[in-house]
Amino acid sequence: MALFIAGIWRYPVKSLAGEPISSAELDANGVPGDRLVRVMGPEGVRTSRRHYKLLGLHGSLDGFGQALINGIPWVDDEALALVRGAAGGDAWLEATDDEADGGARFDILPLLVATDGAVSAFGRDVRRLRPNILVGGVDGLDERTWPGADLVVGAHGANGAIIHLDSLRGRCPMTTVDPDTLERDPEVLKDIGRRFGGQLALNADVRQSGLISVRDAVEVRR
Repeated sequence: MALFIAGIWRYPVKSLAGEPISSAELDANGVPGDRLVRVMGPEGVRTSRRHYKLLGLHGSLDGFGQALINGIPWVDDEALALVRGAAGGDAWLEATDDEADGGARFDILPLLVATDGAVSAFGRDVRRLRPNILVGGVDGLDERTWPGADLVVGAHGANGAIIHLDSLRGRCPMTTVDPDTLERDPEVLKDIGRRFGGQLALNADVRQSGLISVRDAVEVRR
């Protein structure tokens, strides 16, 4: 079966639920609009690894590329109140700054790539894995042979993108949270450890900038 782009997501506010999109012009920072804002506390960045209720809030972008939280501009007091309800009364929001943060905007690399074969084997909602890109048409756990390869994406000629697949992603407690109910099930992470060696999906970055869209053809180039 031919490989194709089955889904694209961005997460404008780090650790909040994201939004599916139909296309993206990939650049060195991955999907434009991804991880523009983060939640902070006195100890540093706060994530849904510990503050799992953040996953019940939805990050999106408005028509001007500004981050929204449940449809509210992230700079508004109402948005901050929502975040504090999920992450504690001493939390605050700030824009990410790649230069000041030394590249800490992303946990590892700018993109996370999942495959439908591995998601099917996982047997749970793909949103638990928080990918930027889902590749469809993948046979079983073939993604485990992909580290070091490139994905050549798109029917856009010279404007297509090339994505470098660096390594398999070690998974964290975010996977234990149901994206709809926010119920936690520790068995999910234990299952990933038993059946997948603790790793699902692939850390990736952009080797060549370009446009990708849902249903675009994908070639694995080793």
